[in-house]
Order: sequence, then structure tokens, then C-alpha cells
Amino acid sequence: MRDDTAAPTHGRQPLLNDALVVLTAPTQAWSDPAGDLGGAAIHGVFHGDWRYVRGLALRVAGEPVEATGTARSADRASFHGVARAIDDDTPDPRVLVERMREVAPGALVERVRIADGLAHPIEAEVELALDASFAELSSVKSGAPRPVELTWRETPTGLEATDGTRTLAIAAPGAELARDGDRVVARWRLHVPAAGAAEAVLELRLADPTTVVGAASTAPLGQLPPSGDAALDRWAARALEDLQALLLDAGQGPFAAAGAPWFMTLFGRDTLITARMLLPLSLEVAEGTLRTLAARQGTTTDATTAEQPGKILHEIRQSTFTMPGEGISLPPVYYGTIDATPLWIVLLHEAWQAGLPLDVVQELRPALEAALGWLRDHGSPDDSGFLKYIDETGTGLANQGWKDSGDSIRFADGRIADGPIALCEVQAQACQAAEGGAALLEALGDAAGAEEWRGWAERMRERFRAAFWVERGGERFPAIALDGSGTPVDAKTSNMGQLLGTSLLSAEEEAAVARLLVDERFASGWGLRTMASDEGGYWPLSYHCGSVWPHDTGVVIEGMLRAGLTAEARTLSAQLVRTADAFDGRLPELFAGFGADEAATPVAYPASCRPQAWSAAAVVPVHRALAAR
Repeated sequence: MRDDTAAPTHGRQPLLNDALVVLTAPTQAWSDPAGDLGGAAIHGVFHGDWRYVRGLALRVAGEPVEATGTARSADRASFHGVARAIDDDTPDPRVLVERMREVAPGALVERVRIADGLAHPIEAEVELALDASFAELSSVKSGAPRPVELTWRETPTGLEATDGTRTLAIAAPGAELARDGDRVVARWRLHVPAAGAAEAVLELRLADPTTVVGAASTAPLGQLPPSGDAALDRWAARALEDLQALLLDAGQGPFAAAGAPWFMTLFGRDTLITARMLLPLSLEVAEGTLRTLAARQGTTTDATTAEQPGKILHEIRQSTFTMPGEGISLPPVYYGTIDATPLWIVLLHEAWQAGLPLDVVQELRPALEAALGWLRDHGSPDDSGFLKYIDETGTGLANQGWKDSGDSIRFADGRIADGPIALCEVQAQACQAAEGGAALLEALGDAAGAEEWRGWAERMRERFRAAFWVERGGERFPAIALDGSGTPVDAKTSNMGQLLGTSLLSAEEEAAVARLLVDERFASGWGLRTMASDEGGYWPLSYHCGSVWPHDTGVVIEGMLRAGLTAEARTLSAQLVRTADAFDGRLPELFAGFGADEAATPVAYPASCRPQAWSAAAVVPVHRALAAR
């Protein structure tokens, strides 16, 4: 067991690639592949933004179980093993152990089943040792958990620990419970008949009245039809199961949590992109996402939270979230991102096109008009007309995914671009939002408003074409961004792929971008690199400058399909299918950008979250691309 009772102020962020997770949002349990919790920094039972348990170890007859295999789904796992301390001396194991774990919202049930294949009964002492440790999520992410003091009491069914707000209830029917500080040991003496079995059960209940999100009460996801590709169908089954387990509700309908373990909450950008990709399978998730974000749309100007009138938030938490290694604390309700607002408008338009009733659009009209107003009045802070990321909380590009990664937006020659930054894909999102907003206003009877926003989109296209396109080494492509002086940042990155199908580019420009993205410098054989491999800043394990993000590849595939670039979409789709199969159907948040010619299997980015909603949802555009014959 790890001892974090005297935790330092900072440490190393936990690695995730070798850990196993079982979850039903907002509850999750991380362990080693054999089922024990406590051997790694990520291990534990989490609920909402807190960890409750840091260790849970099984012993049978005083010894660890020797693992023989694991079967798992999103919300449960079975860990198989043998107990040789109470077996006979023959080579074939005759005493088997199955440890079954199931996670539900606010609950974990652990069952240990001993099966006796001997010719005589056995007595099996089963012990589950639990280490309670209540620590806020961001402190666990920092690698330096800060446990709070617990108070214990006996209950009619077992024991209960509390920090004054949260509670952990432990029940172990038929067991002897012994507590030493915050360590609880449950012991059963099971009589196992010959050719029979016996079972011990441990139940945990976790409660927190301060949680801001809860479990979704419905199961709204549809299924993808069989594709004829066994690998794609395996991925689809696993991905949709994971997405089901990630669904949350904050009172306005279901939406997808961004991912485990750190983002089991509402994240504007992630949740919106996930809902867009899932539209063919669920209008209910799209509507829940739209309503949840509209209910929390900005109404005032607040530099502390980066709130502005009409702005769509970035994330909600139970409390302040400290970003490891940055010395930055984000407020519980935080608006510091620039793309969530245009993406909300785009989702509303696409959901309406997919069948969302016009009366629902009418209900959301105030939020639509406020979001469009934000694009006009706040998104562009100067006379450039481009949306720029300016966050007065001091986090810079942190929640555009840059500063917290250690990456910087750089020119091809290695110079770091100074802000405020105008990212290319944000301009595409704004252009698409203006066109979609115009169509919605027209459907609602506002012809003048529709004309205004179509004109706004056309002016964005003209500005973008004049300012963003660069030529280097005989190649012409859109810059990743404009720096604070308006100079194009000329590194070749996958960001340009998110311009496809948004109406920002002409058909010829889209074809040129697509050709570049399926070049082997970008298309690694496992998916789309975030930066071309011939760029000076490229590194395969760089968070944004060489790694592969499955959702990024999925968004580009979706854009290619909208643009009619089906062959290119299929090329990237086939790569993601191979990658998903290598990751057993659970694509991580990101992985290393090594090419298929460099590595026989995709290489993990060890701190990558999984399951990640938008990585899982990428199966939908991939399925569409490969089914388009």
C-alpha cells in the first residue's frame, strides 16, 4: 500500500496506461490488472471530484491471489486467479478465485468467490483490506494527495467514515471488521464444500451532497449497425458501452462526462464535440448537452471566472481545481475557453437538422441569440475580426489545451508565438456557427438576423483567406494561428483539418488540405499526428506537437465527409480502426505519434486519460466513412 499521509506539496502526475478502471459516472475505481488497489498513485475509488479509498487488497489464506486473467466491461470486471496456499500439490489448480467488481453511481460492490475443485471441503480465510483516504481530485492528479481527517462510527451494517461533508459506508455481511486508524480489514472464514463454492461480499457507499453532477437516469444511446468489419464492430461495442457509462445529468438532461479519471464532469468543448459525433445515435444527448450549457451561460463580465454575457462555460467542479505544476487554480465554474460558444451554436444547428423539434430550438432561442452576440461583441477583442483567446484569470492557453501540456504554439523556426492567439480552427468554428445560426434564425422567422449572420460568415472567410494562408517549402497551407501581432504561425499542424466542412474554405482549398493530411508526415498509420513529422517542433510524445488524438482524427474525418472527401476520410478511418483494435476497443485521450513503420503497435502516452468520451465517439464518423461504399 502507498502511504500518502504525509504528502508533499507536489509530485509526479500519475501514469494511467497500466491501470484498469471500472466506472459508472460519476464513480470510478482504478486498480492494477489483477484487481488490487494501492500499488500505484492513480489507484483508488473516486466519486465526483474526490477520492475516498486509496487501497483495497485481497488475500486468501494470508497470500495474494495469483492472477490468471481478467474479463471486463465498462462498469464491472472479473479478476480470475488461483489460491495455491489451500490447494493440493498437483500441477492443475483446483481452488479458483473469482473477484467480481461492479461500480454504480455512488457505490462499489466487491464479491470474492472461492470455487473448490478438490475431493474434500476446504476452509478459506478471505481478507479484504481497505485504506480510506479522502483527497480532492486535483491533489491526486498532482501526485501529492492531501488527505483530510476522518471521523469514524459504527453503523447497524458496518462502519462509516466522514470528513464532515462526504461519507464512506462499509458493509461486509458475515465478516469480522477490524479498524486501525483509517485502515479497515474485513475477514471471512468461508466453508467451501467439495465441488462447490462460497462467496464473500464487500459493499461501499459513497455520498457527497456538494456534487454538481449526477448519474444520467436514462439510456439514450442507439447502436451502430454491423459493418462487416469485425475490428470496427468490436470497437463500436466497447466505445458505446464506455460512452453509456460516462453519461451524467446536472438537471437538464444527459450529457457525456469528458473522461476518466480527471474529467468526470461537464466540459464545454469536450462535451459538445462528443454530442455532435453522437448525433446519429442520440438526439437526447445533444438536447441534454445544449440545455445543460444554456442553463449556465454567461450573463455578466467576471474576470475571475472569465465569464462574459452569452459565453458558454468550459467546466464545472465541486470546488477550486488546482492545475498540477502550473501554480494555477481554476474556479469551480469557469468560462476560460473560446471555442465552446461557437460549438454550442453548431451543435444546436446540427441537432435541428437531425430532427430536434423547432419548438425546442424556440425554447433555446435566447441562448442562441446571446451566444451569437458573444461572437460579435466579445469573441474578437480588437478590430481584427478574429476570435482570440484572452483569459484574464492568467491561464493563457491552458484550456485550449496548450499551457497545461508544456507545449507552446511555435513558428516553424522554433520561435514561441506571443498572444493573444487567434487559432485557425476557432475561426472555422465561428464561421460555421454564423452560418448555422443564420439558418436557425431564418427557421424561427428572423430573416434580417439570418442575413446579418450570413454576411458575418462571408467576411470571416475573406479575412481568413487574406491572413492565414502561408507558403513554405513549396507547400501552401493554413497557419495554425495568428500571433498577437497578426503574424501567421507557420507550423504544419492537424488544426487545419478542423477547417474542413465548416464553410470557411473553398472546395479547392479543402481538397488541398485533405491531400496534405493523408500524407505520411501526418497520417502515421495509427491516426492523424497533431504536427507533421518533418516540422522542427515535432516529437512523438509531445502532447500537442506530434501525438495522435483520436478525437482530432475523428473530427477531421467528419469534416472530410461533409466536404465530400470520402477517400481521404476512409484512409484515416482505416488507421483508427487498427489503432482501436490494438487498444482493445478503448481509445485513449491521446497516444504517441510513432508511425506504423516505427512501431508494430501504437505506443501509449502514459498519462493519457481513458475512457475519453470524444475518443470513443470518434467511432461514429469512422463507421459512417467506412460504410459509405
